[in-house]
Amino acid sequence: MKNRHFQIFIVALTSMATFGQTFTEQDTLRGSITPERAWWDLNYYHLDVEVQPDHKYISGSNTIRYKVLEPKQTLQVDLQPPLHIEKVTQDGKKLKVESNGNAHFVQLEKSQQPGEFNEIVVHYSGYPKEAVNAPWDGGFSWKKDSRGKYFVATSNQGLGASVWWPNKDHMYDEVDSMAISITVPKNLMDVSNGRLLKIEEDERTKTYHWFVGNPINNYGVNINIADYKHFGTTYQGEAGPLTLDYYVLPQNFDKAQKQFQQAPQMMKAFEHWFGPYPFYKDGFKLVEVPYLGMEHQSSVTYGNKYQNGYLGQDLSGTGWGLKFDFIIIHEAGHEWFANNITYKDIADMWIHEGFTAYSENLFLDYYHGKKAAADYVIGTRSNIKNDRPIIGKYDVNHEGSGDMYYKGANMLHTLRQLVEDDDVWRKTLRGLNRDFYHQTVTTKQIEDYLSEKTEKDLSAFFDQYLRTTMIPKLEYTIEGDTIKYRYTDIVSGFDMPIRILVEDQPHWLFPNQDWKTETLEGELSTFKIDRNFYIRAERK
Repeated sequence: MKNRHFQIFIVALTSMATFGQTFTEQDTLRGSITPERAWWDLNYYHLDVEVQPDHKYISGSNTIRYKVLEPKQTLQVDLQPPLHIEKVTQDGKKLKVESNGNAHFVQLEKSQQPGEFNEIVVHYSGYPKEAVNAPWDGGFSWKKDSRGKYFVATSNQGLGASVWWPNKDHMYDEVDSMAISITVPKNLMDVSNGRLLKIEEDERTKTYHWFVGNPINNYGVNINIADYKHFGTTYQGEAGPLTLDYYVLPQNFDKAQKQFQQAPQMMKAFEHWFGPYPFYKDGFKLVEVPYLGMEHQSSVTYGNKYQNGYLGQDLSGTGWGLKFDFIIIHEAGHEWFANNITYKDIADMWIHEGFTAYSENLFLDYYHGKKAAADYVIGTRSNIKNDRPIIGKYDVNHEGSGDMYYKGANMLHTLRQLVEDDDVWRKTLRGLNRDFYHQTVTTKQIEDYLSEKTEKDLSAFFDQYLRTTMIPKLEYTIEGDTIKYRYTDIVSGFDMPIRILVEDQPHWLFPNQDWKTETLEGELSTFKIDRNFYIRAERK
């Protein structure tokens, strides 16, 4: 086993050497669909954990039910040190476990027959990694609120859910449903994903039993512990009544009642653009946490200090970013793009962040119109670095450039212009969420879908914006009523049409790598390139 993993590591290292970055064996074990993952399909988890804030200590178990796809006997479970596995059992029998860093290989004794459902129970405990700058570095946030009460939360995208609980820590396989039982000190409350089924208590603790009835990605699972105060409402949505529940610190209750009025506004706009909220069965929650926020499924976390913008700032520099609470709108947008449609490999994280950054623009479009929306998304171009491609390296848990947010959003805004029909564009966005409902996907699937539904060959378009750092440059000259033009800094085959304005009248040009000449009517001194296209321009 060890030799085989070493061979995988060498292959990964060799294939990535041309990119100037070295990946480790642990990166491959974390980021690839290993043989010890591939033969079994997740069906159900029951995560049962006691959290002791006084000691920053957790202990418990995860029951993992799975369907056998192939008759194999070694199963990979992931858990990151300093947490340790105490034992793994199947049918009450303790099993041998061979560990390699974060990956733990369970040697099953029972014959695994294709088609049958089996379970293992992983018992574990320890002092989980403490997040230094959540949610970016991940782990447990052990904080106290202004009244001195514990204020605790988890966040772990990228780093992996295995930083605090044992699971199949790869995004390709989502569990079908999940029970979450969290035991906390009696004076505190836990809020996790899904619906609260019951609360059990003794003289020392309370155990909150939650149930998630929809598939859920592993990084979307969360624990939030505080002395919460609850309020909520019911939203009449496209798929019927939807509960909107809010859990906040009591001292922020009045501010939350005002600020969280944006949640039903968000739901109305996003159901218009993307289709029904994907998790009616589990409801929707906003939960206050001691960090900025995260898109935990049906349990979206919030720490934007009850103000509009991103911690009070407008990321677009246009003023429009102060018309909404960034964390409510952005993180809730992930319910469609991240939680409903989920990347299989984090290299394709742009599917989450590009579409969701674009959702900020669509929220403004719904309430303030197309010009405001365009102002905003174009304004965010100042945040684009073009430092490296948006798509990362596959099979090694490597995400691409942070440009996946606003370069991704501007790419999609550009594509909307190419579609030229907002009804078709809206149907395409809704179709994505319908046709990939509760699925994990690849970039190729999304590219092919958009090409099919827009009836355009977008292969070079996506290669340009997702796989290079080049921004297409339109070079042109004007003499009299004649314009000469071409693209430079483009991939092979890139020939995106571009809309120009002459005396404020629209006209389409069809540039490629070769010089073209065209005679136009009107005063060419008024020539402008439509700002909605993410390109550069240079008059020669």
